Amino acid sequence: MELFTVAGEGAGPYGVAVGADGGVWFTLVHSGEVGRLAGDGTVERYGLGAPECGPAVIAAGPDGALWFSRMRDHRIGRIDRDGTAGSYALPGGGAGPYGIAAGPDGAVWFTEMNAGAVGRITVDGEVTEYPLPVAGAFPSMITAGPDGALWCTLNQADAVARVGTDGEVTVHRLPTEGTAPVGITAGADGALWYVGIGGGLVGRITVDGAVTEYPLADRAAKPHAIAAGPDGRLWFTEWGAGRIGVLTPDGRLDGHPIPGGGAEPHGIAVAPDGAVYAALERGEILRIAPGRAQG
Repeated sequence: MELFTVAGEGAGPYGVAVGADGGVWFTLVHSGEVGRLAGDGTVERYGLGAPECGPAVIAAGPDGALWFSRMRDHRIGRIDRDGTAGSYALPGGGAGPYGIAAGPDGAVWFTEMNAGAVGRITVDGEVTEYPLPVAGAFPSMITAGPDGALWCTLNQADAVARVGTDGEVTVHRLPTEGTAPVGITAGADGALWYVGIGGGLVGRITVDGAVTEYPLADRAAKPHAIAAGPDGRLWFTEWGAGRIGVLTPDGRLDGHPIPGGGAEPHGIAVAPDGAVYAALERGEILRIAPGRAQG
């Protein structure tokens, strides 16, 4: 496990993604910046001209740029490899964009926590919104599924929603009350995987809605984000416990404690080579090398 200091106290590394350029991109939720960690450990940081904008989740876009949610000023941001950044306002204001992912249709999809909707933005900035049929659902993270649809967690509804590229929504209720799902990812097994920050569990949901749960030994670990590795392992951040968890394809759960206190791991991503990266709010990016990322 390696730790790279990328920001001072209070900047708040939050989301993380591996870009098409091979760099590890991250958001700084409290200072209003986006940063890039290169393979040699070099760090570049780019201000967004709005320190209070709250950049949160970040994802590689279909156009080679990085796209990210600005949850506090209700915009969707875009940044090129050279650090040129721009943003697009969302209709109505107050949407609270959070989760974001490239869709199968060449657009970028995102959740609107406050508005209870899922949005779609083209690379030219055209926005379409699709309301969810569950009041107060608090849609959180979103991912492209194996079935050509988008899947997102409904944090306050204990549910996962499937959103077709035509906007048709199907809601799947989860079996454990208080699960409060946040992170979600498409697994190598053709299913969707999510983590329940309230339930202390990892869940698997098939495209037809069948759910299997894997409770953590520490139910108070507050798992937050999850990412799939190329070998079928599922990696997730345990925000409340200061650990990186892993679920192997045979159903075995394990964890990697993060040295030092106050780590607060949030976003997590897995590179094509199997290296695992996590954003630690205390000011670091964590890396577990491919040879060591074995659970």
